[in-house]
Amino acid sequence: MADEKDRFGEKIRDVEAAREDQWARQHDAELIEKLKKKGKTVLMCPRCNRPLVAHKEGDVEFLACPSGDGAWIEIATLKAALKARK
Repeated sequence: MADEKDRFGEKIRDVEAAREDQWARQHDAELIEKLKKKGKTVLMCPRCNRPLVAHKEGDVEFLACPSGDGAWIEIATLKAALKARK
């Protein structure tokens, strides 16, 4: 009889672990979906409020305003371009 209780307790722990795993998978899926939506965010020009367009000149990638109001570059890309120029 004691052996049966141990098996029942193990089953309960297995069910709890499975529910925790299921919750973690669902939570991860929700976070991934949020990140995907966030990654699709379009950056806007702060001057004219039009969407910035990706450009590439040589090895340098940057975002530019389609109205010619400016261009934006990540600092790591800028440093790499300046280093390559020297």
